[in-house]
Amino acid sequence: MKNIFKFISVFLFLISCNSEKINPNVIFILVDDLGWNDLGYSGSKFYETPNIDKLANESFQFINAYSSSPVCSPTRASIMTGKHPARLNITDWIPGRDPKDMPLLGPKDLNQLPLNEITIAEKLKESGYKTFYVGKWHLGSQGFYPENNGFDINIGGFEKGKPMGGYYSPYKNPKLIDGPEGEYLTDRLTDETINLIKNHDKKKPFALFLSFYNVHTPIQANLNHVDYFNEKLSKMNDNLVRTKKEGEAITRLNQTNSKYASMVYAVDKNIGKLIKSLKDIGLYDNSLIIFTSDNGGLSTQKKISPTSVYPLRAGKGWLYEGGIKIPQLIKTPEKTENIIIEDVTVSHDLFPTIIDFIGIKHEIEIDGISLMQRLKENKKIEREDIFWHFPHYHGSLWKPGSSIRSGDWKLVFHYESNHAELFNLKNDPGELNDLSLSFNEKKQTLLNKLNKFKEHTNANSVSKNFNYKN
Repeated sequence: MKNIFKFISVFLFLISCNSEKINPNVIFILVDDLGWNDLGYSGSKFYETPNIDKLANESFQFINAYSSSPVCSPTRASIMTGKHPARLNITDWIPGRDPKDMPLLGPKDLNQLPLNEITIAEKLKESGYKTFYVGKWHLGSQGFYPENNGFDINIGGFEKGKPMGGYYSPYKNPKLIDGPEGEYLTDRLTDETINLIKNHDKKKPFALFLSFYNVHTPIQANLNHVDYFNEKLSKMNDNLVRTKKEGEAITRLNQTNSKYASMVYAVDKNIGKLIKSLKDIGLYDNSLIIFTSDNGGLSTQKKISPTSVYPLRAGKGWLYEGGIKIPQLIKTPEKTENIIIEDVTVSHDLFPTIIDFIGIKHEIEIDGISLMQRLKENKKIEREDIFWHFPHYHGSLWKPGSSIRSGDWKLVFHYESNHAELFNLKNDPGELNDLSLSFNEKKQTLLNKLNKFKEHTNANSVSKNFNYKN
């Protein structure tokens, strides 16, 4: 009889525990301008990221992940909504800077994320989540801040895309109180994040977006780490900057910038600090953690850039692989091993992935594809094509264009010269060999798909500049 009562007690206890089980917390970590190989696990020999590498060893590693755009604001808008930048009419960084002395004029797109768009934060709030935003926003001025788009708390998010006061206090940020002199911005944002988590009711789920300003310009050394990387650089054989021409721009071919390395390392240290805190509080094993970047690394511009994404071609602002290929990790609750995923993914996949993982119903028209089949059943992601639309001139010296990846094939269309390049990424990941003449039928097929996509999304495009004088 005593055993029966004991069994019943245990059974009731288990039922009680199960009934109190809450949805997983969502922690989204976004690093600005982080290149696909700026991390130890993804191939860097100079930068060091032991904490991110450890996270990668417990995560799904998406090695063919792409940003929705080669610049920040469009990708961020896509993450928030699950929609392609062309559909949102946010195709350039906000507010953009299309020159008036070039053959083409870029389209007038929006300077804010429309309030009628349903954001991931709003969907999560509907399901009982407390929503926090910490760090860079860059999706509109006052009235369009995170708190206007479904976030309960906003710390540090406003209209600017870079730290206006640099990385040390005073920050010149209206949504972030200045810290003591010498305080480092990345440290501060992480501390604010940890405080939000610690003070949150553990019986309720939360969704937290931590959006670092690192490693965006200005490239400003972290004084705690830069000496270490200066010394490391002095002992390296390949410590002189190597470059090559990319049209009118210069592409950096090796990673030798100690200041940039110290900024990457600072991000890593803070991610380690955040993860330790989650473990100490007992929340790590019930958290969905996403780590990614908003575009490719800054490796191509008029002057020598701070980082390199070689052997990929070009960098931030360009529609070649270097401008759009990014790191991406997804750590699911209680996962303890890494799985490498070769399927092609894009930033606007993350909205439906989060929603589906939690089990929230949605009837919103979106462009992203849920990655749930991979995360829970390890089934291949069914997708035909990915599109990019960047009809703007950019400070990196990119000229307006659009692109499509279909299987191993990729087409890049240039509006100013009215021509298309065709590459086979399986055989030529560096996009060195234009196959458009040899595979004209494939080129036409992809061009037709690209045009249909633009028509379907009502994408704005360039117009002729009649005031242009050659």
